[in-house]
Amino acid sequence: MSHRSRTAALLTAAATLLVGAVALTAGPDPAAAHGAAMTPGSRTFLCWKDGLTATGEIRPNNPACSAAVAQSGANSLYNWFSVLRSDAGGRTVGYIPDGKLCSGGNTGFAGYDLARTDWPLTHLTAGARMEFRYSNWAHHPGTFYFYVTKDSWSPTRPLAWSDLEEQPFLTVTNPPQRGAVGTNDGHYYFSGNLPANKSGRHIIYSRWVRSDSQENFFGCSDVTFDGGNGEVTGVGPGGTLPPPTTTPPPNPTTPPPSPTTPPPHDGDCMAVYKVVGSWNGGFQGEVTIMNHTASTWSGWTANWTWPSGQSINSLWSGTLGGSGSSVTVTNAAWNGTIAPEGTTTFGFVATTNGTNTLPTVTCSGR
Repeated sequence: MSHRSRTAALLTAAATLLVGAVALTAGPDPAAAHGAAMTPGSRTFLCWKDGLTATGEIRPNNPACSAAVAQSGANSLYNWFSVLRSDAGGRTVGYIPDGKLCSGGNTGFAGYDLARTDWPLTHLTAGARMEFRYSNWAHHPGTFYFYVTKDSWSPTRPLAWSDLEEQPFLTVTNPPQRGAVGTNDGHYYFSGNLPANKSGRHIIYSRWVRSDSQENFFGCSDVTFDGGNGEVTGVGPGGTLPPPTTTPPPNPTTPPPSPTTPPPHDGDCMAVYKVVGSWNGGFQGEVTIMNHTASTWSGWTANWTWPSGQSINSLWSGTLGGSGSSVTVTNAAWNGTIAPEGTTTFGFVATTNGTNTLPTVTCSGR
């Protein structure tokens, strides 16, 4: 089974779909996707936004996000869209253990199962109609299920299946998408009514069940039904994000570099680039290579072109090649083998003059 991954982030759109199973035509695409709820934001998505820095490093401000990263590592936020199980096949109770719902039982995201009262919080109005958004690394057929916790649930204990209302309050099949796939401008969008007769703290739990593979995605969105309109608190140094808008702001300024570069690739290999640390005239970088195929690789290659005159001084866990601004890195003798859905990482120290613009990294496996 060949997988194709694309990155996506928050951009607004308006649509009205019926609550319940909604069938819309989706373009045929055999590739795999990554994704997570963006409105209302999942823990990984909002913690990613919370920790963004201009250098591309992720340094959480929110204490719950910090605790999750301390347990699961920063890669859980560089890959906030990857709370998935490749063999879920629509299974829920008995497959994902109680207390592991927010991570989907994926050990790489176990920190997001922590029972805490200080996760980033989205403020909503019970019964209101709102636009849901879900990131789409690539476009794929499937069904989204959204549940809400019972009134008896408490944020002081890890989420269990018995904490959720038995039926989803919203089910949507094959929704449309907006924005360019493979950039930070793409998402699925669909409208639905929020659960009525709810107040105070709750979790909205999401499942995305792909219909063209066994891959399923999971996520917890912490919300409070207090009459809000989508405002988010507990994110960033100031602690507050405005509600999503339906039109872009006028004359937007250039945003800081993304912590990961949109990974254009052929669907088999994905490379995630990040800045680990920086100082005057230099920085430490890291690239994670991901195998999104059904076959084990015996080797891999990553390529990029420096956009701002950077140059590598030293590199580990790989073999450096290329010349000038063009960089080629191949596997070391000991880390060329990558199993399906497996990863490996190489790092480097580089010099930079002026703006440390992030490169676009491509990769291939063999």
